[in-house]
Amino acid sequence: MDYEGFFTDRIEDLKQEGRYRVFADLERRAGQFPSAANHTEDGIRDVTVWCSNDYLGQGQNPEVLKVLHEAADKCGVGAGGTRNIAGTNHAHVLLEGELADLHGRESALLLGSGWMANMTALATLGERIPDLVILSDAKNHNSMIEGIRHGKCEKVVFAHNDVLDLEKKLKAYPLDRAKLIAFESLYSMDGDIAPIKEICDLADKYGAMTFIDEVHAVGLYGNRGGGVCERDGVMHRPTIIQGTLAKAFGVVGGYIAGSAALCDFVRSYGNGFIFSTSLPPAIAAAAQASVRYLKDHNEVRDHHQERAQTLKNRLREVGIDVMPSVSHIVPVLVGDPVLCKRASDMLLDDHGVYVQPINYPTVERGTERLRFTPTPLHSDTDMDHLILAMKDVWERLGLKLAA
Repeated sequence: MDYEGFFTDRIEDLKQEGRYRVFADLERRAGQFPSAANHTEDGIRDVTVWCSNDYLGQGQNPEVLKVLHEAADKCGVGAGGTRNIAGTNHAHVLLEGELADLHGRESALLLGSGWMANMTALATLGERIPDLVILSDAKNHNSMIEGIRHGKCEKVVFAHNDVLDLEKKLKAYPLDRAKLIAFESLYSMDGDIAPIKEICDLADKYGAMTFIDEVHAVGLYGNRGGGVCERDGVMHRPTIIQGTLAKAFGVVGGYIAGSAALCDFVRSYGNGFIFSTSLPPAIAAAAQASVRYLKDHNEVRDHHQERAQTLKNRLREVGIDVMPSVSHIVPVLVGDPVLCKRASDMLLDDHGVYVQPINYPTVERGTERLRFTPTPLHSDTDMDHLILAMKDVWERLGLKLAA
């Protein structure tokens, strides 16, 4: 077999479909977010980043940076091993306590990323709980899908955010059958929010556990940043809350929060935890500082929501199609992978605006989009420039503008 030819042909397939991904070579500048340096073949240019998952700019927070530097000077760079073998630093223990407090739970378990937290927890539960069936929302993240697949238990997909379809599927199983409902609080590509209370009500009725992914909500919603569950007064209800430290908290890492027994179960049986080197102590210390900061600064969340709503309003005012979103996600429909990539390239090349095209398989074909994530650090001037740039690109590409 011509292996190299096979690889090359498959990459060409992606290019022909408009789905080939080109990374923007960015250099973030501490203290200047959302400004960044974009390294290109023609040199370095200044750009404004409009699609970062550092939703609140916490990766630039001077208080978080100070703690990171101090911890690195104190502990060095790496953790030195897995959590079980020399790699549990006191910073990890403190961070897990901070996260348990954030969600009002007995315990929390820290992993290398949000993807790994979903993968490990769901795979471990699926593999270890006898005769478990997992009911999974149709739009769950890849990490949840992979975790369920690796757990090798029975899986049933219910229609997105559809409690009637979920109940219909729950009814098909005996009341005493082990069941887990897996869903997200906030779906990051559309910006819609799950009916958490109703799903938890069904879980209680049919004897199921619940696993909720709050990755795109922790730090951003609730008076202390506990997520949509805190905002909606239902944080005590899900069996397992999963979150990340890489988005609103601006660092890196993932975690689950729940009962002491559940977290210890995943700690003791989860391969993704047991065999992975733990996070550097300085990263854990910085993450704890960020979590602690956002617990006490609700005004940052208020400003974030204002920026998101203002951008939605301003795009609609000039006739640009903002998809329905009840959250901080601002998705702009293009509907064609090639045009979506061209729009992104033109915004970057001609206007210094960086927003990544979102194509299949991240979203369904025909729903390709630009996904904007305004932060509290995007100024009115930044927004003025973006609106002019969007109007220019939409007109040049012949994309539809509302009257």
